[in-house]
Amino acid sequence: MFPSTSPETGRDPWAGGARPGPADPSRGYPPAPGPRTGPAADDGGQRRERGGPRRLRKGGPARRPDDEPADDAPEEEVEPVAVRRPLALAVAGFAALLGVGLVLGAQTAGPGHRLPFAFIIFGVQLLFVLAWTMAMRPPALLLVALVGAGVAAAADAAAVQSEIAGLAPLGYAAAGGFVLGVLGQLVRRVDRVRVTDSLGGTLLIVVGVVAFGTLIVLSRIPAGTQAITICLTATGVALTVARLTDAVAPWPRLAPQVPRGAAGVVVGAMIGTLASAVLGSYLVGFTPTSAALIGLVTAATAVLADLAVGYAEAGRLMAGEPPTMWVARHMQGPLGGFALAAPAAYAMCVLFL
Repeated sequence: MFPSTSPETGRDPWAGGARPGPADPSRGYPPAPGPRTGPAADDGGQRRERGGPRRLRKGGPARRPDDEPADDAPEEEVEPVAVRRPLALAVAGFAALLGVGLVLGAQTAGPGHRLPFAFIIFGVQLLFVLAWTMAMRPPALLLVALVGAGVAAAADAAAVQSEIAGLAPLGYAAAGGFVLGVLGQLVRRVDRVRVTDSLGGTLLIVVGVVAFGTLIVLSRIPAGTQAITICLTATGVALTVARLTDAVAPWPRLAPQVPRGAAGVVVGAMIGTLASAVLGSYLVGFTPTSAALIGLVTAATAVLADLAVGYAEAGRLMAGEPPTMWVARHMQGPLGGFALAAPAAYAMCVLFL
């Protein structure tokens, strides 16, 4: 039996010297490491001190703070685009005039008398084609403009002459116009990227002019004229108030490159909804609630489309494209808002009335 404790407990066995190592490395102990060589040692044999703790970086090896680039300059702040008050007031006036013209034109429509309203819609469609082609500047500008005008005429004729009021004839006109635009692009000798841009512009303009044609179809169904009055009044008021608010208080800015404020978008949609609710209390077949519902959808759609046009214009300028015709650029927003509000009014009238 061996004792549980050594008789020399409490004594430091290595107090007088270093810890003895194994005499024979063959007993299983690894040999003592030799002098370290490589980039970690300098010319005098001493190890280079590290500059600091290693830091992990995503997708790569660890890096020390002294390996980081010294030219990390802070990002430059983008200076906000100035809001021109006279311009905002002019665009607001144009939106108001456009809304008044469309609402008064809808009052001329009646059973068997759709042509006066169709002529007014066709004039607005030509204005839409002119503004959007000059603002986007597609490669085949003349071809895109001609296709858009032809589709507008065909869609209006189909909306007036069709036996049953529906959107199918307008869809056929849009499909035919787009196919014609594709064939026209195949004849031209341009590169594929520019052909894609031109086809995108053609599709956008074709859809816009056909969207205005839905107002003629809407005037042929029961309560359609009253729905046009409510929806287009809400749209015109929303666009006008949004631009007037931008002229007075464009805050908070949605983007530095876009001279629009969130207050104008929200206030415009709210005032447009209120105007539709007031009209609904006077028109036959509507209540303030139902009128406010369809007015809210069309007003919000219009102001968002107008805002999207501002973002698209800022994107073209940031891409380095030269600015286009001044009048066309600023007519583009209200025309796009009314174009998108027209099918929204048709959908709300068919689904909820």
